[in-house]
Amino acid sequence: MELLAFLIDFILHVDRHIAAFVAQYGAWVYALLFAIVFVETGLVVMPLLPGDSLLFVVGTLCGAGVMNLPLAITVLLVAAILGDQCNYSIGRRVGPRVFQWEQSRFFNRRAFDAAHEFYEKNGGITIVIARFMPFIRTFAPFVAGVAQMNRARFTAYNIGGALLWVVGVTLAGVMFGNIPWVQANLSKIIWAMIVIPGLIAIYGGWRAARREKQAAGA
Repeated sequence: MELLAFLIDFILHVDRHIAAFVAQYGAWVYALLFAIVFVETGLVVMPLLPGDSLLFVVGTLCGAGVMNLPLAITVLLVAAILGDQCNYSIGRRVGPRVFQWEQSRFFNRRAFDAAHEFYEKNGGITIVIARFMPFIRTFAPFVAGVAQMNRARFTAYNIGGALLWVVGVTLAGVMFGNIPWVQANLSKIIWAMIVIPGLIAIYGGWRAARREKQAAGA
């Protein structure tokens, strides 16, 4: 329970935690950033870690001169690309057995169904779009691996999506993160970056489950 409480607090106040980490440990913050992004994108059991809000906060700190922007973007890009490649490889290895897994503490069936539904409808571009959607972002490369998507094709979408996501959201933090209004409402912005895409992912999972039931009853 203490770990869960800390994780929730970290997600909702990622700006304070990262700033405090920089003040105490300096350059080690880049190792922390790599670990967070790699785990969030690379391990299908960890979809709750901050993604978009983390990048925005990093951009904000870079804009304030607290962190080095080129180094931060490079570290985040490498972590995002390697994370998706790892997740894809796990999905490719596990294969069709995934479709037999049930909802559990370590596997979010609804989020997986949402990612699979999104992938089936939109194909490879899902890998790019999913970068901007919490939960879906974690499951999309895993689903691509399960579906045996061509590795070269997946890698191309992976790199393109990572570039758009990391550079785009981080630079948004640089440009807007230190505006007084944004600073005053940062916690609300973080909530919006988590809740709105999360609701979209849940809706997608609900639709996928509903269609599956309708197909089974037909």
